[in-house]
Amino acid sequence: MVAALSILCASCSEKPKESRRGIGGTAPVHVAVAEKKNIPLTLDSIGAVEPSRTVSVRSQVTGTLQQIAFHEGQDVKTGDLLFQIDPRPFQNAVQSAQADLQRARVQLDNAKSQAARYRALNTESAISKEQFQAVEDAARTAAAQVLSGEAAVANAQLQLEYCSIRAPIDGRTGSFGAHEGDLISSGSATPLVIINQLSPTYVTFSVPQQYLGTLSRYRAAGKVLVTATPPGLDVVKEDGELTFIDNAVDSTTGTVRLKATFPNSSQNLWPGQFATIRLTLANPEVVAIPSAAVQNDQEGQHVFVIKQDKTAEFRPITIERTAYGETVVSKGLNAGETVVTDGQLRVVPGKPVEIKKDATVPRTAAVPTTGNTAKAP
Repeated sequence: MVAALSILCASCSEKPKESRRGIGGTAPVHVAVAEKKNIPLTLDSIGAVEPSRTVSVRSQVTGTLQQIAFHEGQDVKTGDLLFQIDPRPFQNAVQSAQADLQRARVQLDNAKSQAARYRALNTESAISKEQFQAVEDAARTAAAQVLSGEAAVANAQLQLEYCSIRAPIDGRTGSFGAHEGDLISSGSATPLVIINQLSPTYVTFSVPQQYLGTLSRYRAAGKVLVTATPPGLDVVKEDGELTFIDNAVDSTTGTVRLKATFPNSSQNLWPGQFATIRLTLANPEVVAIPSAAVQNDQEGQHVFVIKQDKTAEFRPITIERTAYGETVVSKGLNAGETVVTDGQLRVVPGKPVEIKKDATVPRTAAVPTTGNTAKAP
């Protein structure tokens, strides 16, 4: 037994290290072809959906709520009737103001007639200048009272109009803040209803401050497209545009706040909702390989390239970024070259390999909705 163990140990110590990498035969591998293709340069983030406009509807007069002319959650247009306050007290105020105005106009007519008579007498020096001046002053006072009466009528009519509360914007209503029969006040802090405009809508999000220069450069060159994907099983992506970059970096988080505008015609984005955001800065043509082909060692990143004679070549590469399961190679590899994507542990540089018949890795034709963040240069 001792002799057998000695022979076994001797045979193991004499076995060359290269046998672990397949030096005893060809190494079976999977391969893929480096392609020149367009891979978007993107940044991913999480954003919060905000309405483009929101209005808290409150009453401008005090009175009894007589009618609610809409349902909770209903879409309304600008000018649609929302609430009706009992208008009778305000109608009476209008009639009273109109009566005061009519009385002031009668007084003005009398003052004008008297001023005309006294003007003729003043020409003939039949009255003193003080009497004539007093009559003219009375006429001007009556004219001023007419102007005041007209303003009072206009204000009373305005208060009457405030009894009919109408939608100031297009949007969707929330829950009721009051009910029919309630006495509502013009100074109440509770809104009668809140209206949010959903189309268009905003999504606010943040990105690290190191991307600020890149964002500004690409935005100056043209539109920066943004895609929002709300959570859920049956989700639909919404396409929009970057419309706002904050004027300061948040010193507590080291991020800059951005805002994108989306048409949201189908109203898939909802205020208060979180959504996955993807900014597409550019769509350059690059040389790309599957990320599985990239190997790392102490000297850096490399791939194994299959040459025409079916032997493997060790090739250092420089990686620009990784996106959608593919790696963009900026240096060290040309389009059309074949790289090993699986089986690298048995590959020896300069030695032959065996490419399996089903070894070609399918390439992704479409950009997925989610994936790794592509780092901007």
